[in-house]
Amino acid sequence: MSETNTKYLELLSLKYPTVQEACTEIINLQAILNLPKGTEHFVSDIHGEADAFCHILNNASGVIREKVDMLFEKTLSSKERTELCTLIYYPERKLENIKKNADDLAEWYRITLYRMIDICRLCASKYTRSKVRKALPKDFEYIIDELLHTSHGDKDKQGYYEHIISTIIEIGRSDAFITALAGVIKRLVVDRLHVVGDVFDRGPHADVILDKLMAHHAVDIQWGNHDILWMGAAAGSAACIACVLNISTKYSNIDFVETAYGINLRPLALFAQETYTDDTDLLDHMHKAIAIIQFKLEGQTIMRHPEYDMDDRLILDKIDFDKMTVLIDGKTYGLNDHDFPTIDPKHPYNLTQEEAEVVSQLIYSFMQSEKLQRHVKFLFSQGSIYLTFNGNLLFHGCIPMTKEGEFYPFDFGGVCRKGKELMDYADALARQGYYAKEGTQARQTGRDFLWYLWCGKRSPLFGRSKIATFERMFIDDKDSWTEVKDPYYHWVEQQDTCEKILHEFELDGKYSHIVNGHVPVRSKDGELPVRGGGKLIVIDGGFCRAYHKQTGIAGYTMFYNSYGIRLVSHEPFPGLSDAVLNNKDILSTYVVFDTAQERITVGETDVGRALQNDIDDLTALLDAYRDGTVKEK
Repeated sequence: MSETNTKYLELLSLKYPTVQEACTEIINLQAILNLPKGTEHFVSDIHGEADAFCHILNNASGVIREKVDMLFEKTLSSKERTELCTLIYYPERKLENIKKNADDLAEWYRITLYRMIDICRLCASKYTRSKVRKALPKDFEYIIDELLHTSHGDKDKQGYYEHIISTIIEIGRSDAFITALAGVIKRLVVDRLHVVGDVFDRGPHADVILDKLMAHHAVDIQWGNHDILWMGAAAGSAACIACVLNISTKYSNIDFVETAYGINLRPLALFAQETYTDDTDLLDHMHKAIAIIQFKLEGQTIMRHPEYDMDDRLILDKIDFDKMTVLIDGKTYGLNDHDFPTIDPKHPYNLTQEEAEVVSQLIYSFMQSEKLQRHVKFLFSQGSIYLTFNGNLLFHGCIPMTKEGEFYPFDFGGVCRKGKELMDYADALARQGYYAKEGTQARQTGRDFLWYLWCGKRSPLFGRSKIATFERMFIDDKDSWTEVKDPYYHWVEQQDTCEKILHEFELDGKYSHIVNGHVPVRSKDGELPVRGGGKLIVIDGGFCRAYHKQTGIAGYTMFYNSYGIRLVSHEPFPGLSDAVLNNKDILSTYVVFDTAQERITVGETDVGRALQNDIDDLTALLDAYRDGTVKEK
C-alpha cells in the first residue's frame, strides 16, 4: 500500500476507529444502495408566477393527490380526498376555514391526524429511518418519529399510539402538528428539485419564488437568460440593469423592482419626465428613456468585444435622422417614433451627462440591494450553466451548433471552445463577472459576458441570432422582428444529435436524456415536448400567463422516480383563494414515456456511486485493520 493511501486510511480510521464500526457503516451503506431512488421534480420558466409555482411545489405536480388516492380511494369520497389534499398544501389557511365550519372539532382533529400520519408513513417508506428523521421539524421530531414507526393497528402499542394523538388535541397543539406533518409530507414526496431556468421577469413575484427555493431542502438551478440578466444587474453591469428595467417598464412591473428589491427608480422617472413631453404616461416615458440608454450601453459593450461578432446589433449609428429611417441587415425601415432628443447623430452611443448620472445612481441602487444580492448569491451557489445529474443533462437554452450539426467553435482570445468546454468556460466567466475584484479588467470582462449570455448571438442561454428589442419598439414592419433560432433546435429533433450531445457530456446510459427549457412548447399547435427519439424533453410549456394563449396550457413539469420518467401538463392555476376555500387544484395530465424495466435503486444514481466509493474506502480500511497496516483505536 502506498504512503498516501495509508495516510488516507489513518484519517478515515479516526471516524471509524474499530472493525465493528467500519463493518456497521458498510452494512448501512450497502442497504441504502438497494432502496428505491428518490423522486426528482423538474420545473422550468417560472417567470415570476409565484402563486402557480408555490402550488406546484405544494402539490408536487399532483403526486400528493396520488398518495392520498392510493390510501383512501375506497374509504373517502373524492370531495373528502380533495379537502385533505388542500389541507396538506396550505395547512394554516385551510385550518382557519375548517375550524369555522366543523361541528365536532376534536373528532375532526383525531380523524385528520390519523390520516395524515398514514400519508406521511407512505411517503417515508422508501427512505432510511435516519434520512426521515433529518426531515422532521425539531419541535415534533420525537413524536412524529414514534408515530411513523408505531402503527395504530399494532395491538401491543394501540393505547400508546392513541394516547399521543389524544394528548396533542387536548393540549391545543393540533394545528401546529398538522402543519408540521404537512411540511414533512411535502418534503419527503420530492427528494430533489431541479429548476431549469428563468425564475425572473414578466410575472410579479420572482422574489417570493427565490425565497421558497432558498428554504427548499435540496434544489439546483440551471441559469436561464432572464436569470443571468438579473445576476448581471446585481454585479453592476449597466447594460444588464438597463435591460432589466426595459423589461420591467414594458410589462408594467416596476412595483416589483421598487418594492421587492428597494431599487430607487425616482432618478429615472424624473429624467424621463423632463426629457419626453408627449401625451403618453410616465411609465411609457420611463420605458423609452431606459430603452435608449440600453441601446447606447449595449453598443459600447459590443464595441469593446469584437469577439462577440455582434456588429450587426450596432443600430443607433444606422439611423438617418433626416428621413427618420434605419438600416438593419441591408434593408431600410421607417421609424414609428421621431423623438430622440438624447441621441447625438455624430456620437450616437455616448450617454448624455443626465443619462450617465441616472445610470450611476441605478448601478449603486442595484448593488446595494441586500435582498437582490442575497438572491443572486444563492443563484451562483446553487446554480450553473448546466448540470449532469443521475444520467440526465439539464440546461436552459442550447449547445450552440453550426448549420451542419457540429458544435459551434467560439474564439475567445485565440482559444477555440465548443460543446462542453464552451459551457464550462461560460460558467466560469459568468462567476468572474460577480466575484472578481471591483475595478479590475477581469470584473469588467465578466460583467460584459453576463450581458452577452442574456442576448448574444449564439449565446448558449439565448440561442437566437438576435434579440429584436429595438425593432419591436420602433419599427412597425414585423419582418424586422424575426429572431432566427440556433441550428441546435433543428438538429435535436434527430436522435443521433441528442446522443452526440449526451456523449459530449459523458452520458451514454440507456435512460439518459437532455432536459431543456427556454422555448415554449405550443401544445395547441400540435407541438410535442418529447423529441429526438425520446432523448430530449422540453419542459417549458408556458408557466407564465403571457404565454398561455401561445401554448394552450400553463406549463409542463417532469418527474423522475424509481419507476421512470413522466411528464405532467398543467391547466392554469385558479388562484390561491379558490384553491383554499373551494379546494380547487391545478388540473394536470400525466404522460409516462420512459418506464424502467426494473425499479431504479439508489445504487444506480449519482448518490449511489458516491456511496459505493465510500464502501470501497471502508472495505480498504477493514482490510488494513485485519492485516495490521492500520491499528484499531
